[in-house]
Amino acid sequence: MCYRQRLWRLWQRRLRCSGCPVHCDAPAVATAELHIIVEVDHWKCILLNWVYFLFQFGKQHIENLFSDLQDGRRLLDLLEGLTGQKLPKEKGSTRVHALNNVNKALRVLQNNNVDLVNIGSTDIVDGNHKLTLGLIWNIILHWQVKNVMKNIMAGLQQTNSEKILLSWVRQSTRNYPQVNVINFTTSWSDGLALNALIHSHRPDLFDWNSVVCQQSATQRLEHAFNIAKYQLGIEKLLDPE
Repeated sequence: MCYRQRLWRLWQRRLRCSGCPVHCDAPAVATAELHIIVEVDHWKCILLNWVYFLFQFGKQHIENLFSDLQDGRRLLDLLEGLTGQKLPKEKGSTRVHALNNVNKALRVLQNNNVDLVNIGSTDIVDGNHKLTLGLIWNIILHWQVKNVMKNIMAGLQQTNSEKILLSWVRQSTRNYPQVNVINFTTSWSDGLALNALIHSHRPDLFDWNSVVCQQSATQRLEHAFNIAKYQLGIEKLLDPE
């Protein structure tokens, strides 16, 4: 299996991060600020897991999504795997070397038409959490949605990446009356959508009616994850809960 195929199979799983829920009895303003922090932590978990798996097939491992990208070297390693290009790195440890590496990475992204609105090299070198997450998310959107699915989605006449993916899911599951996917949150919670998506492409793997008759959403989700792992080679990165 080639590197790009591995990336596709690991693409955009809404990973559940244990420990993210936070309870707070602070005043409303403080609580609102806390929810923003929790939301950032949640997305950090999602994107960090994606990057973890990419680096399983690369030369380096990554432990901290923010500090490990600050010198630009791992960011260039990531882009080497995604673009297939050799991207030389400056090996010095000064801030200037880090800025040069990150600037090179940003130029590669710009040359590949990746959206970099309000993201500069100093933001990454300084470890700006919000903009670093935004950078990784834009990389995912470009390579794991727009590039990988552009042929499949050519007839949809849609440029918004999330809408493209949603349209593809709706097309794939249109023959399943029990399934109505309108978003990437609640539409998946009963487990039917994920099973239908698999079944629409590989109906030989299981009997659809047996899934519909299962008693709980947890059972249906566990079934889909197991089919994906043992029949399709897609690692189980989610918990049913």
